[in-house]
Amino acid sequence: MKSVLTGAAVTLGLLLASIGSAQASNTAAHQPTPQARQHGIDRAGEAYAGWLQNTSTSAAPTEMAPAASVEGIDVSSHQGNVNWSAQWNAGKRFAYVKATEGNYYTNPYFAQQYNGSYNVGMIRGAYHFATPNDSSGANQANYFLAHGGGWSRDGKTLPGALDIEYNPYGATCYGLSQSAMVSWIRDFLNTYKARTGRDPVIYTNLDWWTRCTGNSTAFRTTNPLWVARYASAPGTLPGGWPVYTIWQYSSTPIDQDRFNGDMSRLTALANG
Repeated sequence: MKSVLTGAAVTLGLLLASIGSAQASNTAAHQPTPQARQHGIDRAGEAYAGWLQNTSTSAAPTEMAPAASVEGIDVSSHQGNVNWSAQWNAGKRFAYVKATEGNYYTNPYFAQQYNGSYNVGMIRGAYHFATPNDSSGANQANYFLAHGGGWSRDGKTLPGALDIEYNPYGATCYGLSQSAMVSWIRDFLNTYKARTGRDPVIYTNLDWWTRCTGNSTAFRTTNPLWVARYASAPGTLPGGWPVYTIWQYSSTPIDQDRFNGDMSRLTALANG
């Protein structure tokens, strides 16, 4: 019995050492740039939607609003435990919650944020912060799905969103050519749809999309656009999308989003 226990202890020790080594490797490979640190990203996993956007807009934009719209927010580990009742009372009716990053990080506040927004009455969804230099699009889509990125037709769950934007850990386009980036994005989207039946939302901005995909129009007819632009209007949309589905227009006091349609259309997006 002593030898069996000793063997088990050795095996457990090796497993824990392996996990610790993998975590250390991920941290070493994802050292935030000085610019990212200025935006509150101090370690691997802390990237969030719109981290490099201009944060000058602090109030609801004054541009001509669509005939109907719904206000919402998006959150990550930076917000910690969110007071969802306060957000509901402030008029927010939907939320996107960061679930994962790359194939190495899960948001420790995900359950409180994802379930809390649902419980207060919001329509909510999960998003994945992509790091295309780490692994394939399929690998990261599966990681996302395994850690909160799923979808169900309950009228309260939005399709998962792919956050594809500036790299806080190095080269802006993650070392990929424009064609390779488009292929990576397609791999993620196809994998997610094959497993859920839904086309994911794409979160991006005009500058990054133009630089890193050549302003590809490959997804304009299949994937809803969640565009980031902190200004008084959404401006020119990337990728030939004729309209935006969601517009992230500010990060003050928390990331602010506007759905382009009324509540019935938001529910339709949730239901697919």
